[in-house]
Amino acid sequence: MDLMIKFIKSQPVLVTAFLAAVVTMFIIPPDSGYAGYVNRAVLIELFSLMTAVAGLRSIGIFERVTDVLLEKAGTIRRLGQIFVLICFFTSMLVTNDVALLTFIPLTLIAMKSSDKKSLIMTIVLETAAANLGSMLTPVGNPQNLFIYSKYHMTALMFVKTMAPAGIISLVILLLLTLLLPKDKCTHTENADKENFPAVQLWVYLVLFAVCLLSVFRVLPDYICFIAAVVCALILNRKLLLKVDYSLLATFLCFFIFVGNIARIDAVNDFFSNIMEGRELLVSAALSQVISNVPAAMMLSGFTDNGTQLMLGVNIGGLGTLIASLASLISFQFYRKSEGADSIRYIAVFSIINFGMLIILLALQKIITLL
Repeated sequence: MDLMIKFIKSQPVLVTAFLAAVVTMFIIPPDSGYAGYVNRAVLIELFSLMTAVAGLRSIGIFERVTDVLLEKAGTIRRLGQIFVLICFFTSMLVTNDVALLTFIPLTLIAMKSSDKKSLIMTIVLETAAANLGSMLTPVGNPQNLFIYSKYHMTALMFVKTMAPAGIISLVILLLLTLLLPKDKCTHTENADKENFPAVQLWVYLVLFAVCLLSVFRVLPDYICFIAAVVCALILNRKLLLKVDYSLLATFLCFFIFVGNIARIDAVNDFFSNIMEGRELLVSAALSQVISNVPAAMMLSGFTDNGTQLMLGVNIGGLGTLIASLASLISFQFYRKSEGADSIRYIAVFSIINFGMLIILLALQKIITLL
């Protein structure tokens, strides 16, 4: 019983998705239609990307890049700006959660001697940067990969949809970093400069490139899957254990849930009517309650407007702590740090996130009307 409770607490989204899928299976019993629910390409590409990123993390490439950039920092403000920019741009390629898993611990080390307010503000802005930067590429976060695949978007369509919100987000983030003080700071190196495995680096970079080519439909998905498995078996079998299988299982459960409720006429009509013309606001609002990945998967069954849905769930990653589950990563790291003030963190997080959420939704609505 204790193990079950612990699992439920550690994987609330997976448990919710599983229960939702099971409930709908009583309404729509398993039949041949289930075969069309699962988007195989999304699962394969997520698995392969997570393997490639785990390989890059295992050789310390992110820490090495961070050290090089931090050598340029001299003040807390400059340090905060560097971390925000790192999270914003790296999340485009390695996903928002991986960016935060990598750079929040480094932030806690680099800013150990900084005051509490500056540390909280920096981590909150890094979290927003990772969530917002990740929306600019199909591989930046799971909901983008899902929507990009489901609605058969082209790269040009994707960029045209997300670029305005991304550029505005970056400007707002940089303006907010001006709230950080100009106090002097010190830099502690984190990466071992000796024995850097250059061969592994190139192999993982090639694997990552293969994954990107698969996402952009240049290569078939099974190629990147085979490449990921072979690389892991040859170079580091532990990489296969670092894949977030709970995320893959969550996607599988939501595929079943969404597929089933889309076949229930009353539910289909209800959500279709609510969504029509309101995709941006409805998806952003639902993300506040169940987070943006399941919101994207659930609502995708009731609208053909994939661009507005994508904008809504990505911008909707701002707001509450659970709007984007990646935000919980930052909070957990900070909460466990020495001298943590969780109440202050949540207060600052809420002010910054809801402020940006309102601004971006308003501006996006204006852009849509133009």
